This record gives sequence, structure tokens and C-alpha cells, in this order.
Amino acid sequence: MRVVVQNDKKGLKAGMAGLLAAAALMSGCAGPDTGSTARPAAGQQPHKAAAAPDSHAALVAAARRWGLDAVPLRPPAPPKVKPRITARDGFEVDGQVEDDLPPVFTTIPTRQKVVFLTIDDGWNKDPRFLRMMNDLRIPYTAFLSNYLVKDDYGFFRTMQAEGHTLNNHTLTHPYLPGLSYEEQKDEICGMQAIMKKQFGKAPTVFRPPYGNYNGDTLRAAKSCGIKYAPIWDEEVFVDHWEYREWDRGLHPGDIVLTHFRGKDDWDGTMIDDMRRFLNKVTREGYAVARLEDYL
Repeated sequence: MRVVVQNDKKGLKAGMAGLLAAAALMSGCAGPDTGSTARPAAGQQPHKAAAAPDSHAALVAAARRWGLDAVPLRPPAPPKVKPRITARDGFEVDGQVEDDLPPVFTTIPTRQKVVFLTIDDGWNKDPRFLRMMNDLRIPYTAFLSNYLVKDDYGFFRTMQAEGHTLNNHTLTHPYLPGLSYEEQKDEICGMQAIMKKQFGKAPTVFRPPYGNYNGDTLRAAKSCGIKYAPIWDEEVFVDHWEYREWDRGLHPGDIVLTHFRGKDDWDGTMIDDMRRFLNKVTREGYAVARLEDYL
């Protein structure tokens, strides 16, 4: 049986001079209880950036308030015809095509200068992170593990109500290839059931912990209603980036990983992490788009 192992050596410890730079600014895997009270959404809501764009002046003020080098670029409208998603070369398992298994991929096929922000596990629950991303209208996808989010589902309901997508990252974040098919199915389907109960919808997108999987993983995921299994092309930390590709750069459609982490694990906060992420992508002319708009 083929096992695909990713080089996520950080594991759970991990993980601008753009279009409107400083001149524009001048112009005008358990964290603290946030006390969030937002009600769960029954289904996926459009991201607020698409539903009710803020004025440029408000975004300039938000960029200044959160210490960014430039105002983040706005993403283009979602494609009317969704790109065809297939497994990345070398990331297939036996029976990938024949059994129509969920593809594992690191990049969305697009020529648009967009990247996709994904955040794993749910450990740190910083209400300032929610405010920052809402102020800046930055979409992101959260991949949740139940053992880290069950102490405060409300935090993630607030996230969902603000238009961000919640997806499956298993119940307990195990090394899935080390489990039997039935054990893997319990991890994935069990999280599907919790997400439907707590957030109103079972997702169709799943990320295997550590990016590690085998054929049983994808067959179990399919049986649980999963259609896609994205991993990542880059990972951002508070103090550095890590890259999958030899050129150590961003590319159109790249999926970027980070984690819900804070000072207990990093020399900084989620705010510092997002500042590093946004400064780089903006400086290089990329906008942050919503992953699910391309699936």
C-alpha cells in the first residue's frame, strides 16, 4: 500500500511595496474563551468581501491599524467556470482515477494572481485575529480537529458567520496511514458528524493531518462525503516561510498553510503571523481569494 508522506517537520508546533503601499496608507492545535455569541450558520455564507465590499478608505485605515505595509489587494470575482481539480503528479494513490478518489493537490489551476490562505487545527483562539481578518476582509479556510476546538465551538461559529469556511481535519489529528481503514473512517466521518451538528453542514473538503495519507485515507474520506483533499504549497510562520517548490516563491493559485498558534508555540501571535503573510503576498502582487470559490 502506497503511503504519501509530507515533509511537515514542524507538525503541530507549526505549523510591500504593492499596488497600494505606504503612500496609499497615508492617503487615506485550546486558547482563551472569547465569549463569542454568534449563532451558527445553517450553510456556507458568502464572504463579506464579496457580499458588501468596504470603502477603500476603510481598508486603508484597517491596514494602518494592523501595522501592514500596504492595503491588501482585492481578489477578482470567482470564476464562472470552476477549474478542473486533479491530484498533483506524484501525489496519487493506487485507484485514484478508477475509484474517483478525492484529489490531493497543492495549487489551484488558475492564471489569476491569487493565493489561498488555510489555517489548521484550532488550538489558539485569539479574538484579535477574528477582528483583524474581518477588518481587512481577508477570506480564509479553517481545517478543524475536534479535540482542539471542542472547548469553544462558538469561536468558530463567529468565524463561519463572518463568511469563512470550516473544513475537516479529523477528530484527534492522528498519523492516518498508521491506522486501519475503519479507524481512519471513524476519524474522518466522526468529524463530519460533529461539524454538521455544531456548524450546520458537513464539509466536502478535508485535509489529512501532517499532509500524510494513503489509499485507505482517500477511500474513507470519499465514504464520508469528501470530494477534495487539498494540502499546501507554502507554509508561513511568525518568523519565516517554508516552500515546497525549488524556486521558493509564490505562484498563481498556491495554497498557503499556517496554524492557529500563539506565543506558547511561536515567538509571536496570530497577528504577527498574518502581518508577515499579508505583507509578502501584497508586495508580490497577489490577492487572497477564497478556496471554495474555485472548487
